[in-house]
Order: sequence, then C-alpha cells, then structure tokens
Amino acid sequence: MPSIGAPELIVILVIALLVLGPKKLPEVGRSIGRGMREFKESISGDHEKADEEKPVLKVNSDA
Repeated sequence: MPSIGAPELIVILVIALLVLGPKKLPEVGRSIGRGMREFKESISGDHEKADEEKPVLKVNSDA
C-alpha cells in the first residue's frame, strides 16, 4: 500500500479549504480531533470523565 506523502497532504488540505472555507476549517479540525480522542479512549478502556479530572474550587461564603 503506498504511503501518503507531502504533495498528497497539500492537495487534500487545499480541497478541504475550498469546500469548507477558511472559517469552518479550524472548527472541523477540532471536532475531528475530539472524535479521534474519544474513539481512542473508548478502545483503550480509559473512561475517566472530564468532571473527575478537574478539581472543584469551593467558595467560602462566611466572609
């Protein structure tokens, strides 16, 4: 199977830019990256939630 080189990647990016436009392209890239990350986590068995990763700061209302 032939590998994808730099010229092929450039052609793919130019076509994506023409189809999606410069405003939509970063948003689509982020959503694809997020989907790939979720797929990888589901395959590897890492099911930590985002809420568990971030500590919650409590505000003292006595002051």
